Amino acid sequence: MKEFGATIRELREKKGLLLRQVAAELDIDTALLSKVERGERSIKKEQVIRIAEIIGAEEKELLVLWLSAKVNDLIKNEDYTQEALTISLKKLKKEI
Repeated sequence: MKEFGATIRELREKKGLLLRQVAAELDIDTALLSKVERGERSIKKEQVIRIAEIIGAEEKELLVLWLSAKVNDLIKNEDYTQEALTISLKKLKKEI
């Protein structure tokens, strides 16, 4: 499964856009966007939606990858992650 940052880098490059061009459109520093693409930093949901527009990507695909990365960052070093995720999924299924 692809990571969020790697996906936006791949799509940006396929479209022939430079890092600085996309960063300027997002009104963020080029270094920050580079860190996002390397999986070292996160960005806001609104920025993910804007990136999808800029690079012509499927908004849902990018949002799913972004949210997955956020969840993973939050729980990756915690004990009992499997059990916590199982409970969370049960709660989410009841709410949907």
